Amino acid sequence: MNVSTGEMGNRPEIIHPLWLRLTHWINLLAVLMLVASGWRIYNASPLFDFSFPAEITLGGWLGGALQWHFAAMWLFGFNGLLYLAINLLSGRMKRKFWPLNLRGLLADIRAALRGKLQHSDPYHYNMVQRLAYLFVMFDGVVLVISGLVLWKMVQFPLLRELLGGYETARYVHFLAMASLMGFVVLHMVMVAVVPKTLLAMLRGR
Repeated sequence: MNVSTGEMGNRPEIIHPLWLRLTHWINLLAVLMLVASGWRIYNASPLFDFSFPAEITLGGWLGGALQWHFAAMWLFGFNGLLYLAINLLSGRMKRKFWPLNLRGLLADIRAALRGKLQHSDPYHYNMVQRLAYLFVMFDGVVLVISGLVLWKMVQFPLLRELLGGYETARYVHFLAMASLMGFVVLHMVMVAVVPKTLLAMLRGR
């Protein structure tokens, strides 16, 4: 059932609990800070033949950008750990993101390409959503690991070697950031298509 009876009559059940909404919006703030300051850091030593406009970066200069980046790093890391821990300990990870099977995923991808992918049930994630959320969790872990190598490569020699060295870690970090931004853009498009998902994330109901 999607409704519960209370003193004031029928009320919609909680779709997103308070802890989930808080970690979601804190994560959004941390990601915006990380990306904007990261672009300023990237501009100081570009990997590719382009740079980001200074107007959309954060920090004003390299030292300032590093300070913003480190502050956001702790916020992103601890908030992500809290999110993963509650998901795992509460059983939500299994309920919401499993099972994930190839046949169902391909069917949902075909439906999405035809514009027929269903989002009518806010309590249920389709296969595309499950894969996207699991991917962004993995991508967040890659961001943190590669970021640790870039920050303290001497203190984390095993991680440095696993990523193929410092320079390779820079590419891994950049590509992980680009993947995260791709997810954010896709997420915003889906919210625009189904705006009630935004209301649910704001109100919980």
